[in-house]
Amino acid sequence: MGAWLTEDQCCTVRSLNVEGIRLHAANTFKHADRAAWLKCSWTRSDVNLGHSSFVTLTPSPMTKIQLNKALAFATLLFLLATGAVLASNEDLQPSSAPDESEARALLNSGQFEEALTILRPMTKAHPGHTNIHFLMALAAIETSRLMQASNEEREALLDEAIAALHAILINHPGLVRVRLELARAFFYKEEDTLARQHFEYVLAGNPPAPVVGNVQRFLNEIRARKRWSVYVGSTLKPSTNLGRNSETEIINIFGLPFRRDTVEEEKSGVGLSIWTGGGYWYPLGERTRLRFGSDLAREEYPGKEYDQSFVGAHVGPQWLLGANTSVSLLLDSRQLWRITSPYYFDFGVRSEIKHRLSRSIWLDGQASWHDREYRKLDYLDGSTLNLTVKGAWVVLPTVRLEGALGYADDHTKSKVWRNDTRWGRLGASVILPRGYTVGGSTEFRRTRYEGNWFPFTSGEPRKDRTKIYRATVFNRAFTLYGFSPQFAITHEEKNTNSQVYGYDSTSGEIRFVRQF
Repeated sequence: MGAWLTEDQCCTVRSLNVEGIRLHAANTFKHADRAAWLKCSWTRSDVNLGHSSFVTLTPSPMTKIQLNKALAFATLLFLLATGAVLASNEDLQPSSAPDESEARALLNSGQFEEALTILRPMTKAHPGHTNIHFLMALAAIETSRLMQASNEEREALLDEAIAALHAILINHPGLVRVRLELARAFFYKEEDTLARQHFEYVLAGNPPAPVVGNVQRFLNEIRARKRWSVYVGSTLKPSTNLGRNSETEIINIFGLPFRRDTVEEEKSGVGLSIWTGGGYWYPLGERTRLRFGSDLAREEYPGKEYDQSFVGAHVGPQWLLGANTSVSLLLDSRQLWRITSPYYFDFGVRSEIKHRLSRSIWLDGQASWHDREYRKLDYLDGSTLNLTVKGAWVVLPTVRLEGALGYADDHTKSKVWRNDTRWGRLGASVILPRGYTVGGSTEFRRTRYEGNWFPFTSGEPRKDRTKIYRATVFNRAFTLYGFSPQFAITHEEKNTNSQVYGYDSTSGEIRFVRQF
């Protein structure tokens, strides 16, 4: 028969401490060669913004990993192939309407108001004739630029043109000429973010050299006149596991199974997230500006235990280095609240660089260092370093690829919680007929901790691997004040050698995306 556990062994497992996590074992023991059950209760300090809880993780079989990779690769190929088909050889076709030739002649002679007078009733008489709607939009854009047009008339004409061009692109997203005029309409309305987005898609359509030159001038003007920006958004966030908790009851210490007295249940529910912010660029010279900006966000969930608020602010110079590069150096501060209490405060520096490699490829780089101070969890105080490189490639007028690589280092006071993370993400989006836009991305993260994570490991440092899969869809044909509802679903899996820190979570989002 096997030996009984000694009193020394009892003391060893009776009170085990890892900073932020404490295990208490009861005095009930059974024979060591059988299942030795120790009733355990767990207490922990919240050290994770997402309320990560405890789970015993079973490694995924290789076949599942291979299947996930194959599905992600097949989806990417499908999106690219679909976009290529949509973008090929789509063009405007003249209609047989008798007045179209007259309207076209008026446009060619610069008589835009007269052409618009003819084309407006034609769009109602021929709702399915794409070319008539395009000519009407073109006439409205040019009429808005006439000297005698008031600001109100100008705005109304541009809105009329934008609505007509948007309607065409719902079913014909590969029409580069239509997208070019839509970009111009946004530019004249000073909706520069949307104008730049559509100009970038135009360049991916390999337009003639004179058109490329004109588009580049528009883009340069957008950058030169940029003075301020504002954003606002909200989303509903249903989730199957709000706190990323697990109902796993058993862990193993010294080869013995422990049962947790209290297991946090996986809680499902719907959260509400709202955010806003903006920035101002004050000109200090021809190629130098002073940037100011702030960001605010709030998330609320049922029961209030996962509520959080965020406020950030930055200030610093920006330099325009040539036509394709800008560099910023910013002082940056951030404050996070959990429920209604301050959680941590960051203060540091952030540098940003934006560079256009070609007319359809962009790179963004960011490096930041912050000193972080927690209100209660002193052992987590320390510094954070983040390095990120992002790239975007508009492959076709209907296909966009995005990728990112990153590195993060948290140098906490406690060696146990010191860690570094390496991550990468690849995604694609495709503009489809009937107004649909679909997208998907895959992200992989690897985190390594420095300290001894016993009893959650056998004594080695903790290592996490996280996979995040995301899919989105929205319909451009359905808009409310220029916004379309976007539906997103995200699945996240964390594999770890630490018995209690893995989780599996699926969540959704319903947000509104600006269309026009």
